[in-house]
Amino acid sequence: MIRETDNYYLSQQDPNKSCLLALRKIILEQDNAITETRKWGMPCFCYRKKMFCFLRTDKKTKKPYILFVEGKHLDHPQLEQGNRSRMKIFTIAPNSDLSLNTIRFLLKKALDLYRKGTLKIE
Repeated sequence: MIRETDNYYLSQQDPNKSCLLALRKIILEQDNAITETRKWGMPCFCYRKKMFCFLRTDKKTKKPYILFVEGKHLDHPQLEQGNRSRMKIFTIAPNSDLSLNTIRFLLKKALDLYRKGTLKIE
C-alpha cells in the first residue's frame, strides 16, 4: 500500500526522484523522534511534532532543496535566505554526489535548535 507521503516522491522524475528519496532517508536517520508528513503538497519533517524541514524542487531550476523552517537561526555559506524572513534553503545538484557531511551538519544544527532548547517544543 502506498502511503500519502510516498506520492510526492513517486511523481518526481529522475534524477530528482532518486535524490529526494536519498534525502528523505538521510533526514529520517538523524533522530528517532523525526516523523514525516505532507504539508502544502510537499514532504514535511517534524521533530517531536514541530516542523523543522521540508523537501521541495525549485519551480524554475527544477533542482531539489531542503527548506529549513528556522533557517534564520542557521549560519552556513551554502544556505540561501532569498526574500524569506524565517526560512533558508540548501539547494542540491541532483546529478552530483550528495554533500553528505554538509547535509548532516545542517540537519544536526537545525535539530539542535530544539534539542538544546533554543526553540521551544510545545
